[in-house]
Amino acid sequence: MKKSQIIVVVLAGLLFSCNSSKKEEKQAAQEEPVMEKTEMAMVPNALTDEEKAEGWKLLFDGDGPSGWRSYGKETFPEGWVIADGMIHCPGSGRGEAGGKDRGDIIYGGSMFSNFHLKLEWKISEGGNSGIFYLGQESDELDYIWKTAPEMQVLDNDKHPDAKMGTDGNRQAGSLYDLIPAKPQNAKPVGEWNQVEIMVYKGSVWHKMNGEKVVEYHLWTPEWNEMVAGSKFPGLNENWADVATEGYIGLQDHGDDVWFRNIKIKEL
Repeated sequence: MKKSQIIVVVLAGLLFSCNSSKKEEKQAAQEEPVMEKTEMAMVPNALTDEEKAEGWKLLFDGDGPSGWRSYGKETFPEGWVIADGMIHCPGSGRGEAGGKDRGDIIYGGSMFSNFHLKLEWKISEGGNSGIFYLGQESDELDYIWKTAPEMQVLDNDKHPDAKMGTDGNRQAGSLYDLIPAKPQNAKPVGEWNQVEIMVYKGSVWHKMNGEKVVEYHLWTPEWNEMVAGSKFPGLNENWADVATEGYIGLQDHGDDVWFRNIKIKEL
């Protein structure tokens, strides 16, 4: 190869290297804002400017009870823990009996009628819990589940309840003991599940990890027939008559469960 040809090859290599470097820098510069935006959107227990404009409200700020209290009481139970931006119900080893002086909690700051609720949960191995809505509270009631529909929270692999009921209607995301979550897309133990519950004039939707898994309609003949064939009439003969307005609740089932990013928009 002639000397002049060698010089041309070297210069071409340097030019290619320079252009590639500039292209990579430009690409990195373009990607950086997108990554920052994604990270900002994933900040736990916070609302984006868009959510604020749409009317969303935090039900948990990550620092304190923020309106949460024991069902039937005026204070937040000592047995539940708020730490690391999460509401944590520690396992008691007592199953449904839960821990001493603990029990279910509700957001006592307001009752809700038509709403869109979002939150995240993760469960322990073999764990069981639930999310209640339209729940009622009175001196005659000892448990919120005697009046409230429940979105099931469960380790489908290890907890026996996953195999009870009918057609998987006690698995995660289901309307407990009534309608199975389909598709069943709960994430494994220790991973966060993003769920949504929407209620509007008696129509109800459950979403889990981005997919609609349950849809039903309160107070209809189909609803009354479905409830009559479940275990609920034996627990409360008026269970089918779900109220038009009620409390949001989280269940103490005696197992470790964590909640965060709890937000609501009234419709």
